[in-house]
Amino acid sequence: MHTSQRPRRTWGQRFAELGRFGSVGAVAYVIDLGLFNLLRFGPGELLGEKPLTAKVISVVVATIVSWLGNRYWTFSQQRTEGRVRELLMFGLVNGGGMLIAVGCLWFSHYVLELTSPLADNIAANVVGVGLGTIFRYFCYKYVVFTGAPKALAEVGRARDDDAEG
Repeated sequence: MHTSQRPRRTWGQRFAELGRFGSVGAVAYVIDLGLFNLLRFGPGELLGEKPLTAKVISVVVATIVSWLGNRYWTFSQQRTEGRVRELLMFGLVNGGGMLIAVGCLWFSHYVLELTSPLADNIAANVVGVGLGTIFRYFCYKYVVFTGAPKALAEVGRARDDDAEG
């Protein structure tokens, strides 16, 4: 089916998708934020002097939760048959999102020398996650979950059949 023939989605469907994406992201964000702070400032301060390592670990755990939520809920109608390819692309996209968050934390912590818990959280978990979220949404939509939406594909096939018949 040509792009111009592809059935269009309604604004309601787009807002619903954004709502699901936001919900999954909120859960992943709580996991990322909580684990980052637990590793840095929690009992024993396991990674108290290693903010970048703490951030990488918290992002990896949150990414697993995010993939499951986005694959089986947000983009469930668009997931591809190639689960391995999808997971690999999801991991690469989240690696890009993680680099954004870690880059913001690195710049704030090591260049600007803003090393307080509040500064680290603003850099990594507000600015970094915010910019990374925008990046991830568009990559998920156009790079990772690239299968045609099932309901729309059926409408498109029905239109093609009507045009031929």
